[in-house]
Amino acid sequence: MKFNYWFRFGKFFLLFSLFLTFSSCSDTLESSELVYFNNFSKLDLKGFENGKLFIFEKDTLAGFYHNEEVAVNLGDLPTHNLLKITLDIAIHDSWDGNPKGIDGPDYWFFGVDDQEIFRTTFSNSPCESLFCLYQSYPSTYFKQNVPKSGAIRTNQPGLCLFGAFPNYTTRYSISQIITHSADSVRIYMNSELVGGPLDPVCDESWSLAEIRVEALILN
Repeated sequence: MKFNYWFRFGKFFLLFSLFLTFSSCSDTLESSELVYFNNFSKLDLKGFENGKLFIFEKDTLAGFYHNEEVAVNLGDLPTHNLLKITLDIAIHDSWDGNPKGIDGPDYWFFGVDDQEIFRTTFSNSPCESLFCLYQSYPSTYFKQNVPKSGAIRTNQPGLCLFGAFPNYTTRYSISQIITHSADSVRIYMNSELVGGPLDPVCDESWSLAEIRVEALILN
């Protein structure tokens, strides 16, 4: 009798556990709407603060920037509770990554409204067995990743200091999903670079190649 009781109890407990497992609710993406896209091919800087354009390798980019904020303001957003922000950026010339000293660390970061969302470092330095200036990307600062980790393109020349040399502009695509529900948003980007003393802007700079903003509803 005691065996049958515990057998029936165990069977009931197993079935109840399976019920909880398969009947539990999970978040569902109800909608995703592209609310803003700009690759600057139409020379459109509407809504930008400190927006400027230039041609690099036959592409139109916003930039180039050195320790100066650029931002885009978007309004009339549809109902949403999340935003997905994707930024394609170009890292030019002699970024030195994580090491602290006279040449670094070289930070890049972006935020939404008054909150910083993502901060990292980049390195365009060659990486050898005895010498390597590591970067944090694709992680946030501080992580030790080899230069150009996570890049989507590495074969372009530098912009200024290394303009005559290949592989000194590196492109990245950075994507973050954040909680957001207001009908407007300000997305800002900036850097904290420790450049050369003679011409810091020529030593290190960055550009924005593309920005994409999607409004999501997750329930």
